[in-house]
Amino acid sequence: MSLPESPAKRSRVLVAQLKEFKSFKDYQDAFRETTGLPLNLRPIEAFDLPHYGDPKENPFCALMAKSNHTCAACVQLQEKIEIEAQLEPKSLKCFAGLCDSAVPVRVGENLGAFLQTGQVLTHSPTKKQFSTVTRSVLKFGTDVDLKKLEEAWFQSRVVSKKQYDSILRLLTIFSLHLSSLSNQLIVREETSESPSITHALGYIFEHHSDEMSLEEVAKAVNMSAFYFCKMFKKTTGMTFTDYLARVRVEKVKNLLLNPHKRISKAAFEAGFQSLSQFNRVFRKIAGEAPTAYRGGWNGTASPARR
Repeated sequence: MSLPESPAKRSRVLVAQLKEFKSFKDYQDAFRETTGLPLNLRPIEAFDLPHYGDPKENPFCALMAKSNHTCAACVQLQEKIEIEAQLEPKSLKCFAGLCDSAVPVRVGENLGAFLQTGQVLTHSPTKKQFSTVTRSVLKFGTDVDLKKLEEAWFQSRVVSKKQYDSILRLLTIFSLHLSSLSNQLIVREETSESPSITHALGYIFEHHSDEMSLEEVAKAVNMSAFYFCKMFKKTTGMTFTDYLARVRVEKVKNLLLNPHKRISKAAFEAGFQSLSQFNRVFRKIAGEAPTAYRGGWNGTASPARR
């Protein structure tokens, strides 16, 4: 059965599937216990309270969630974050000074979901700051015990900006894993009626670091090269060459998460036969040169790591 056509519906189906993976559940539990922060995977266009009911929900936010007015303010913040976090992680602060962040999970060239955390202060709370929060609460017309609200606000998790940036970096790395799982799910859905192509995709994944030809893969799944070529394009929407290139580029991206891995070594380990071919293919698929991609993770790329 095909996935729904609507991007929002497709995203909800995808999120439901990803949440069933043990790797996601394990990471979510470890993240919560290590950071003391909530973590949720949210579909696109799901403008609700992403951390409501989370074991690590901020007690201040839990109290405020009982008010329709403050819920509306939070939902507006989620809408703004989604708009600004289409391509890269984005953090915004709410009226109470709490930071909320979204990390995009890309599926191919499309946005699939968001990893979301937050409800955290990046500075130590003060009485003066809470006075400003109180004025906003009163302006909302929220019916809440201000004494309890103050106690809850001062219980907010405080993380330095440097620590919080590191937390978001961890989420961004995890988002790559979820992107890979998402691609597998979609390909599995599209190839559910073609077991031979499913077998071929598995073969490509297992042997992508070796020299590989279309004829070799076709033979491995007992198909003629001509028929395999036709069925592969019809099933995946890509040519064999384009698909293999994408698998190899994703492998390089994962290898480059190691700051000590040379770009050239990563390219050869992923199966590229020459650096000129690798640079051309990587730029075409990733939209930037390998050195620029690495620079985005580690600051300016060191010549020794190229």
